[in-house]
Amino acid sequence: MMSSKMSRIHRRILFKNPFCPENSRRAKNRNFYKMYWIRNIQSKPQRAEFKKECAVIVAHPDDESLWAGGVMLMNRRRRWKIVTVCRGGDPDRAPRFYRAAERYGAVGIMADLDDGPRQAPLNPFAVEQAIVSLVGGGEYGCVYTHSPFGEYTRHRRHEETGKAVLALWEQQALRIGQLWVFAYEDDGGGGLPRAVRNAHKELALPENVWRQKRAIITDTYGFAEDSFEARATPRAEAFWVFDTPECMRAWMNRKSRQA
Repeated sequence: MMSSKMSRIHRRILFKNPFCPENSRRAKNRNFYKMYWIRNIQSKPQRAEFKKECAVIVAHPDDESLWAGGVMLMNRRRRWKIVTVCRGGDPDRAPRFYRAAERYGAVGIMADLDDGPRQAPLNPFAVEQAIVSLVGGGEYGCVYTHSPFGEYTRHRRHEETGKAVLALWEQQALRIGQLWVFAYEDDGGGGLPRAVRNAHKELALPENVWRQKRAIITDTYGFAEDSFEARATPRAEAFWVFDTPECMRAWMNRKSRQA
């Protein structure tokens, strides 16, 4: 039988987020929950995915702070690696990125893919190769990255990065325990990005953490107080969480049909 001492956190994992959208009908079955508990939680150390190195893979310097800065600030014991696929050759943004990584206690690594104002589509293989060259062949307990649908309307590089991470996961070129995908929306460009309320995970940032995060945006990166970046710095961070690439692909397909 399922342990009567199951924590509230595990209950929430099981009943709110069975991780795999295509299992939503099965998730109503009590036996499914029991087997999920036995196979996926009771059988391995709790939060084992966070005992390994965690990576934040983003398109630009500052994306790591906007969409996941609070998580890094609140989990300093984790070993963080921050990867950005653009602006490695930018004489202003690159040094600022490395200073931001230091504030998180993270290792920062940059590529230098095209990020011109025209935002011409990149070759998907080029994006994948840039990421692989930076993250190496290690195993990551968790990876945080962009949604293939982006965080606001619209930045092509965000979407390309999210798709590339998923493709590498499917190819087993990236070994990931859990993939945490940024979950934000802006009403089709009608407002500033905000955390999706029904995402798998939502983290309301304490005031002091949000101020540290915003200071990285305004002080370290140098964005003005009235800039989009400063105004958009969210007070809550949200994520879609996936245990397997198949689950994420199913979620993407369902979301595409709903669009």
